[in-house]
Amino acid sequence: MKLVVVSAGLSVPSSTRLLADRLAQAVQRKTTVDVQVVELRDLAVEIAHNLTNGFPGGKLAAALEAVTDADGLIVVTPVFSASYSGLFKSFFDVLDQEALAGKPVLIAATGGSARHSLVLEHALRPLFSYLRAVVVPTAVYAASEDWGAQGLPERIERAAGELVSLTAGLSAPASPPGPANAGKTGKTADAGKTEFTVVPFAEQLAALSGR
Repeated sequence: MKLVVVSAGLSVPSSTRLLADRLAQAVQRKTTVDVQVVELRDLAVEIAHNLTNGFPGGKLAAALEAVTDADGLIVVTPVFSASYSGLFKSFFDVLDQEALAGKPVLIAATGGSARHSLVLEHALRPLFSYLRAVVVPTAVYAASEDWGAQGLPERIERAAGELVSLTAGLSAPASPPGPANAGKTGKTADAGKTEFTVVPFAEQLAALSGR
């Protein structure tokens, strides 16, 4: 599994990067994974140039390629003005709109107050749904008071497990039709074609009316 972690933290050290690392480590405990971290603060100038001239620099091009080729993503942003940061949004603005189609994504955010936790549902989840990514059910928000408190480690583990399961499920090949699953698909092993029973609409109405 090739996992790319996108961190939009600005400070050093960064609670956003800390949460990103915790999530990646939780995934590593559950499966063999190759982790690559994309620090957006290192790409800020190239992202701005790409927005104005349409051409990514070398580091940004490599980051965009890594995200496109990943089996799964962890994306973490600090909360600014009750939403994701401008740097975070700008990175996904320059990413090809088809790059995340069908890709499992774990969304997470950090903030100074628990009151901003709904940013996950009213900002991040709609953004990645628009990009046609498959967002895991559990999103992780970490306020300042969450570090070292009960609840955050459990949410991290649950979200990581969902990402691993979703990635494995989407990459599993479909079972070929055959005698073993003929009853499930509605196909017979001999004929190899689907059988349907057509009930006339008049008979269905009569059955509903009790006639």
